[in-house]
Amino acid sequence: MARGTKPGRRPPVTVRSGPSIGTVIGVVLVVLFAGAVGVGVYLTQRSAGDVVVPPGATASGVVVGPETAPTTLDVYLDFQCPACQAYEQQSGSTIEELVDSGAARVVYHPVAYLDRFSGTEYSTRSSAASGCAAEAGVFPQYLDLLFANQPPEGGDGLTQDTLIALGEQAGAGPDFATCVAEDRYTAWTAALTDEASRAGITSTPTVLADGVEIARTDDALRAAVAG
Repeated sequence: MARGTKPGRRPPVTVRSGPSIGTVIGVVLVVLFAGAVGVGVYLTQRSAGDVVVPPGATASGVVVGPETAPTTLDVYLDFQCPACQAYEQQSGSTIEELVDSGAARVVYHPVAYLDRFSGTEYSTRSSAASGCAAEAGVFPQYLDLLFANQPPEGGDGLTQDTLIALGEQAGAGPDFATCVAEDRYTAWTAALTDEASRAGITSTPTVLADGVEIARTDDALRAAVAG
């Protein structure tokens, strides 16, 4: 190097480092977690199938009464069943009294066992319409009206227009007619019926108190609630 000549300075080198190992691991974990959540949601939706549950109801039936009630009554009924109508006429007021006092809550299971006796699947149509009534918040009133206007077993049953008119009489809102006309809760009825069959319910009405079948009398209801 010649005297007096200074070596040139090299320009500073900027090193662009990639994400740290910790950052990479964090991103991977987030992606894996998001994927797991997505799969969980997908499986949940798939397991739910196409059954739409009415607001005001559950996948098992329509609950009437306080959740804190010490006794749960399960009533399996078919709106085409004459014996169910007779039971409602006999014990409906007793059940209402027990519910109003907070002593019991009732889970109504409107199954469709008697479709084979109707040319229009009236059991299914009336049950699905009761799901519309549950959505409208008038299930107990609608139940009373369906039994008060029960058609003869083995016929075509009430028309869709009559089912709608009874809902309006019960106090259902303007969406009730659409709900009934589009058979919104037919799949719910089918699921209820299948569940009841798998649970060993072979006839209607069947009444359970905390899971144990009881006689279809007022005395049996009161004794079950009294514990």
